[in-house]
Amino acid sequence: MKLAGLQKLTLLDFPGHVACTVFTAGCNLRCPFCHNSELVLPERKPELMDEEDFFSFLQKRQGILEGVCVTGGEPLLQKDIAAFLRRIKDLGFAVKLDTNGCFPAVLRELATQHLVDFVAMDIKNSPKRYGETVGIPNFDLAPVQESVAFLLSGAVEYEFRTTVAAQFHDEQSFRDIAQWIAGAKRYALQEFKDSGDILSPGLSPCSAEQMEAFLAILKPQIPGAFLRGTE
Repeated sequence: MKLAGLQKLTLLDFPGHVACTVFTAGCNLRCPFCHNSELVLPERKPELMDEEDFFSFLQKRQGILEGVCVTGGEPLLQKDIAAFLRRIKDLGFAVKLDTNGCFPAVLRELATQHLVDFVAMDIKNSPKRYGETVGIPNFDLAPVQESVAFLLSGAVEYEFRTTVAAQFHDEQSFRDIAQWIAGAKRYALQEFKDSGDILSPGLSPCSAEQMEAFLAILKPQIPGAFLRGTE
């Protein structure tokens, strides 16, 4: 595993759990608003954490932490992700996985093996604007659609989430998304915030009024939609 960082405590990332968050290096997308560019761009070459040091940390936190959030980058790019999650589960921790949904076969296998307890999947934008939003022209949406369908089936606890940036999202975006993931159990709209390390500087958040308008569009088809990180 290419581990590129560890947040030793989070009360927010894993709903209902006191957890830590471990970051994996590498991603197949190039979302302009990504706030972890060091984990995405190969030329940045983040300093990697020794895997055994990570598990030594977890062993010392047994009985204190309840879960581990595995994020990135894109964790499902890691060839040994199943073995890594199994070691976490064997220590008694619940696992939350963050993913962009591009690897449905891996996602399905991890869920089937009960190696994930909760999945947070990004919905980058409406299908029509996906390629633009992930920074890849002619992006093949089929794998993402397959992951969406799998999560909607209820095979594992999940939430969908969208980071909302004014340059990429408008009311039509959320009308289309509402049709796409209608009936989703949880769907979070997250306000874009410039971390100072994003892939494309110069982006901006939507206003609080716009975020409320987007939520109102979603609510009839996705009652579990909510705002996260708005002020």
